[in-house]
Amino acid sequence: MANEIKTEFLSGECIVLEPMTIEHTAALSLAASDGELWNIWYTDVPHPDEMKQYIEAAIASEKAGEALTFVVRDKVSGEVIGSTRICRWDQSNRRLEIGYTWYAKRAQRTGVNTEAKLLLLTYAFETLDVMAVEFRTHWHNQAAREAITRLGAKQDGVLRNHQLLADGTVRDTVIYSIIDKEWETVKDNLMKRVAQYS
Repeated sequence: MANEIKTEFLSGECIVLEPMTIEHTAALSLAASDGELWNIWYTDVPHPDEMKQYIEAAIASEKAGEALTFVVRDKVSGEVIGSTRICRWDQSNRRLEIGYTWYAKRAQRTGVNTEAKLLLLTYAFETLDVMAVEFRTHWHNQAAREAITRLGAKQDGVLRNHQLLADGTVRDTVIYSIIDKEWETVKDNLMKRVAQYS
């Protein structure tokens, strides 16, 4: 039987990951509008008109025990600057994925993603006691692929012709993972990188 775990607040130096609620609709719409993220063809960021349905689907996945959903809030400005999620949570096999991650343009290429991943990975390995954390991205999303590699994840493989996207194109999905035996080394590296940004 799956454990019933509620999304917690995860607090870092610069950001807070807080449980996503329907009340975040306007703030997430503003974040997505910074850079018109829905227009980037190899990502899946909702248009502001679709944000409420996006949040409702995320919350439904959480209620089913498959996900933990977060908004990313800047501690200094107090603004919501993005979204991330623990998803595809296979509790019986102690595996999960970190995904559905996107940030307002102003938060990209800063220390935000590094700290968010440190918070989520620490929670996954040290609280949820998983033995593997997976990351997936579009073959053509080179920025995401480089960011995932910098975390210390290793490429497991490519699912070719994996998904049909809304625009009719076909996505090849690259899969990466970090396993429990690698966690301490990955954690040390992430903590050093977060300290550099701070």
